[in-house]
Amino acid sequence: MEKMSVFFNQKQLEFAPKYEWALGNRIKHPESTKRAESIFKALSKDKSFNIIEPKKIPMSAIRDVHDFHLWTLYNAAEQLPDDQEFYPSVFLQRAGIEPNPANIKHAGYYCFDSGTPLNNKTLSAAGWSAACALEATKTVASGKARVAYALSRPPGHHASFDTYGGYCYFNNAAIAARELKKKGRVAILDIDFHHGNGSQEIFYEDPDVMVISIHGDPREYFPYLIGFPTETGKGKGAGFNLNVILPTGTKIKAYENALKKQVFPIIKAYEPAHLIVSAGFDTYRLDPIGRFDIDTSEYERMGRLINDLGLPTVILQEGGYHTKDLGSNVRSFLQGFL
Repeated sequence: MEKMSVFFNQKQLEFAPKYEWALGNRIKHPESTKRAESIFKALSKDKSFNIIEPKKIPMSAIRDVHDFHLWTLYNAAEQLPDDQEFYPSVFLQRAGIEPNPANIKHAGYYCFDSGTPLNNKTLSAAGWSAACALEATKTVASGKARVAYALSRPPGHHASFDTYGGYCYFNNAAIAARELKKKGRVAILDIDFHHGNGSQEIFYEDPDVMVISIHGDPREYFPYLIGFPTETGKGKGAGFNLNVILPTGTKIKAYENALKKQVFPIIKAYEPAHLIVSAGFDTYRLDPIGRFDIDTSEYERMGRLINDLGLPTVILQEGGYHTKDLGSNVRSFLQGFL
């Protein structure tokens, strides 16, 4: 039986944010190490998966996607004591400001929320998360496998060229897409409950990368200000961005209907050489952040549908915060590709 390659590095577990501020309340941070631990445990027990440690990501792969100031800021955070985290509290408007990314107190210039802290393990974990994405991408691009999965944690789809937030520091989907563009057109399908604003922003004017996000209504859910159907791309990228909004409580039948009738025809017409799936599992019925109603067994059906597109596919871990069942949900989805 052919095994699916899974990329993960234990250093991704060294980053453990303690809490976040949500609507004025201090709560236990949802993006905990238990997320990756749950997935790792579930896949380790299944002989269908081969867990591999990725190579360290070259600086050039990150600089192709992100302003170097982000790296500088995360590097400044490495100087923090072990017991300290920095949460931006001042978010000045950008016009006329010249921030210093080496000064961690200027982090609010680059961050767009108060739930994405910096500490002395942020850069290492985010770097290895991106490394997992790049290694999975190279495995597929080289033809060694048709499908590969990156257990990327922290996630990435909210990070843009020069901003971070939504628990995301480097945009793993964008790093993967930049690599795959060498082989032809790329489609990014973001199935996280929350809109992939960073991926949209990075490729909004790029005709060679189509970004499709299927998500909850941003009028009610993070990131609130972006992710609407009227956002279809700009310049040469006009027509190559699609946002599909589904209502609160969406079940698998309605979700599959949206995939079959709205998403898949556009992907097929675009004729990409490769597909990237930003796979968030906060669409799960018990997720504390998402508000869809999809069950564990139904993720395999979803994975099978996407697999039936027949495209070489890189699957990247994004959200999913019900840690008890997260591993089972990911395993179910990946089984749909085997």
